[in-house]
Amino acid sequence: MATVTAPAPRVSLPGVLKHRSVAKLALLALAAAVLVPLANAQWASGSWPAALTVDLTQPLGKASDWIIDNRDSHPLFLYGFGYVSNAVVLCVRAVYLVLLAAGWAGVTAAASLVAWRVAGVRLALGTAVAFLACGLLGMWIPTMQTLALMVVAVLVSVAVGAVLGLAAGLSDRMDRILRPVLDTMQVLPAFAYLLPVVLIFGIGVPAAVLATVVYAAPPMARLTSLGLRGADKEVLEAVESLGATARQRLLTARIPLARKELLLGLNQTIMMALSMAVIASVIGAGGLGDRVYQALASVDVGAALAAGIPIVLLAVVLDRVTGAAGESDAGAGAGSRAGTGGLSRRAGWASALAATVVVAVAARLAGRLDWPDGWTLNIAEPVNRAVDWMTDHLYSGVPVIGGTADWAGHFTTWVLDPLRDGLQALPWWSVLLIVAALAWVIGTWRTALTAVLAMAAIGVLGVWKPSLDTLSQVLAAVAVTLVLGFATGIAAARSDRFERLLRPVLDVFQTMPQFVYLIPVVALFGVGRAPAVAAAVVYALPAVVRITAQGLRQVDPAALEAARSLGASSGQQIRQVQLPLARPALLLALNQGVVLVLAVVIIGGLVGGGALGYDVVFGLAQGDLATGLVAGAAIVCLGLMLDRVTQPTERRTKKGA
Repeated sequence: MATVTAPAPRVSLPGVLKHRSVAKLALLALAAAVLVPLANAQWASGSWPAALTVDLTQPLGKASDWIIDNRDSHPLFLYGFGYVSNAVVLCVRAVYLVLLAAGWAGVTAAASLVAWRVAGVRLALGTAVAFLACGLLGMWIPTMQTLALMVVAVLVSVAVGAVLGLAAGLSDRMDRILRPVLDTMQVLPAFAYLLPVVLIFGIGVPAAVLATVVYAAPPMARLTSLGLRGADKEVLEAVESLGATARQRLLTARIPLARKELLLGLNQTIMMALSMAVIASVIGAGGLGDRVYQALASVDVGAALAAGIPIVLLAVVLDRVTGAAGESDAGAGAGSRAGTGGLSRRAGWASALAATVVVAVAARLAGRLDWPDGWTLNIAEPVNRAVDWMTDHLYSGVPVIGGTADWAGHFTTWVLDPLRDGLQALPWWSVLLIVAALAWVIGTWRTALTAVLAMAAIGVLGVWKPSLDTLSQVLAAVAVTLVLGFATGIAAARSDRFERLLRPVLDVFQTMPQFVYLIPVVALFGVGRAPAVAAAVVYALPAVVRITAQGLRQVDPAALEAARSLGASSGQQIRQVQLPLARPALLLALNQGVVLVLAVVIIGGLVGGGALGYDVVFGLAQGDLATGLVAGAAIVCLGLMLDRVTQPTERRTKKGA
């Protein structure tokens, strides 16, 4: 009889090590046990070792001096960048002159009629009120300057983004090449775009327009690619079966099917272009942003608010009009765009154009092209009086609750200072280990390696301590944002009425450019790091609230019904069902919160935020491009690290879900 041999026992890992995250941390701890003693033996622990620092001040200074010395004589500038600069100046000036020639009545009529044709009478009236408010506040000319720069920047951004999106949408190879570039560009703070263009084009309108194009083109490229790749395959196969060429398929099928994504890309490009055009006032863009910047520099809150209100109104109008265009066009079928429907639409646009011309000509004949001086409303003085009253009565000494300055001081003393000092006191290798652990647990070894290299590059650049100062502000702002955002998002997901009340508030806050958020926090808290954190929280909060509420509402109703049938309370349903199932949305909210917070914390250097933001502002203001470029490169690395640490890979998210 044959004997049955028992299989040899297999050696299995302990149960806890079977978890992928624990196994990753164990491997990382093993590597640290070998590498950390070697690092300590070679470089003493503590702050980033000077031996691993590369001083780029001298080579960057020489490069910037060479560029400045040869900007007017070298063929590269004369026949390359010079032509680009001149073309930008001519285009912006031409648009500005057209706006001035149309006069305030013509521009208001044109904007209102466009809004009417796109979205109806209600939005047309709102658009007219918004443009008239710009004139009443005495900001008509700065508004036209910003609008002229916006028109040119948006047209170029849409063209560049559409070309890149077409390439990525039609070619898998180009999609793989462009995806990491677009990912990196989208996580970079706006300030990081200013210095390279200033180095090449100098301070002025060309640099502002080109920085705006670089910042605003990625959304158009990404959404164009998404629309082309998401086109209905059955429709494409039907068109191909009819013998259409690749070009005909693109023009007659893929682009029309991607119309909704293209219009959404236009909307996002316009909003980002406006935000960047305002920030670009730091490098001579002029317009409304320059008024805000000059007012903030002199802590004139009234003047800053007078220029900030038109920026918000312009943002809201542009967002509503382009959003309505996308919805109406996406909802229209092919039949409604052809025949009688198409003729009536063309007739409507022709009548709107004719009405605009009539209004503009009538204003010119009446000598009313410029906004009348007697029709302006000076709000700077009453606002500054209100700020003075707040300084005297609300900044400090308020019974029981204290004052706004007291709150800012306590937040700085109890939160920001300990967090900054704690980060700066950590050994440099421990910071790299923490970054590696977070990035590897939530992603893959590639994301962990990218995050570690980005953080190490900050040390190599010699700005380790300022970067940790900026990081402490980001962490504090993100913590406050997540607490408020998750709580508000849960409330919005649980109550339809609360969500309806909250929606217009979030809409307005999401359309406001980053620069505008500095005005109220300066009025309430003065200048310093705490106001910069407060502005970052307010800017990032709407996105976190929206993503959280949407994620919780998309949880499978069957899971909630099962929890209710078992007697789970509302709190138990949230903690044990909705939050675990909405984990991918919550991680996305965290990622978006971090990216948005970083963008405003950097701008907070204008109001005393210090750290890397101050270095960028100082470099721009003093012409010290070496300091500014090093700080800008550190901001890029910090943004890349934070994005990788908080962005789960697609594979990881699906497993977690």
